[in-house]
Formats: sequence, C-alpha cells, structure tokens
Amino acid sequence: MARSLNEFIAELPADEQAEIEARYQVLKQEVEGLRELRQIAGKAQADIATALNIKQPSVSKIEKQADMYLSTLRSYVEAIGGKLELIVKLPTRPAFTIQHLGDVAGSDERPTRSVARRRSA
Repeated sequence: MARSLNEFIAELPADEQAEIEARYQVLKQEVEGLRELRQIAGKAQADIATALNIKQPSVSKIEKQADMYLSTLRSYVEAIGGKLELIVKLPTRPAFTIQHLGDVAGSDERPTRSVARRRSA
C-alpha cells in the first residue's frame, strides 16, 4: 500500500522534518504572479482598474505580461495596497534598496552617497 507524503515525512529524522517545514514556509510566501498577488490582497480586477484609472481588461493584460516597466509594476502593487521594493544584491557588497530609478535612496551613514544599506540575510 502506498504511503502519503505526510506519512513519509513523519518517518524522517526531526532535523530533516524541520528543514522541510522551513522550506515549505518559504515557498508558501512566494507567489506565482500578479494575479495571485492580487487575490492574496483580496482585490478584484475591477478594484485595481478603478485605482489605476484604467479598464478591467487592461488589468487582465498587465497580469499576463511577462515583462513590464517597473513603474507599471509599482503602480499595480500600490493599487493592491502594497509597496514595491527593489533590492540589489551584489556578490561582494551588502544588499541595498533602490527607492527611485535614476537615483538611490539616501543613507544616514554617508549623506553624500545615496545608498540605503540593508543587512544581508
């Protein structure tokens, strides 16, 4: 008789079960696309259309796009009540957040340089 995935996992050592659970929680926080993001926010396409001052079919088109301007993505995310953050991670530098394209956000550390520092995870 076949075992379920849960039964199989239950037989693993506790540390492996913990790793599986941790990875599951990370994956659970990821979304496949804008449609799922909108649904998580509890918004309908009509709500987004109203907030963006466009028609509902245009929202559908945005959700299906594989490539778009960051400004379009930012407007969409803000229309569902979120905030878009663009984080740059370089191999030999701490991660930093770009607040505005064309320049980067100011930092308390070095006023002459406009990079908002983040601690790398």
